[in-house]
Amino acid sequence: MPEVNVEINGRTYRMACEEGQQQHMIGLAKRLNEQVEGMKGAVGEIGANRVKGIAGIGMVDEWGEAESKQAVVRD
Repeated sequence: MPEVNVEINGRTYRMACEEGQQQHMIGLAKRLNEQVEGMKGAVGEIGANRVKGIAGIGMVDEWGEAESKQAVVRD
């Protein structure tokens, strides 16, 4: 299984992914890192785990909104 190195909140993580999905995984990590950096800018320096959690919740909220809009379009 291929592995990629991604950077989130200034730390490098090695992650496994399916063959052919390396660039996709790198892109996802980049988006998460952008969310984390945005949160740090908004709330200042707080613990790494807390800022990742806040960024993750923000992304899940965006997905929920997108799913709701998609459901309206289908109806």
